[in-house]
Amino acid sequence: MWKNLILEIEKIEKSFNGKLNTPATDIEVQRLRERVKENFNVDLPSEYEEFLNTVNGLDFDGLVLYGVDPSLLETKRDEQICGFIETNEIWYENEFQKEYLFLGDSNIAWFCKNLSDGTYLELDKPSGTVMKTYNDCNTMLEEALKVTLL
Repeated sequence: MWKNLILEIEKIEKSFNGKLNTPATDIEVQRLRERVKENFNVDLPSEYEEFLNTVNGLDFDGLVLYGVDPSLLETKRDEQICGFIETNEIWYENEFQKEYLFLGDSNIAWFCKNLSDGTYLELDKPSGTVMKTYNDCNTMLEEALKVTLL
């Protein structure tokens, strides 16, 4: 499961005097959920909320998983967070990308939810070609994290 992979990444970060982002609070995740609904008219995947309650965003070895936007946080944090809303707004500048909810990206891929059929996808960056399809968010997170640990 992806939580074990987060623990491995945490160990690696510590060995370089780094650390993972603080988990998002329930209130912060609720604010993000409301804003995602308001801005994009979609529901934030509950599995992704669980990820945010474990670590609020991740930037590790080329993999970036988006966190609660700094403007929605209860307290200012001295952490590098790639905001979920901000980043989706950037990707939505391309019309065809509005069919996805982007959860993260790497140097070569986007990790997202297809809004029309609910599947989770790994898309080639920048062509948008589907590289892999996942049955659920947890599997996609696990695969994305595994690849960075190889």
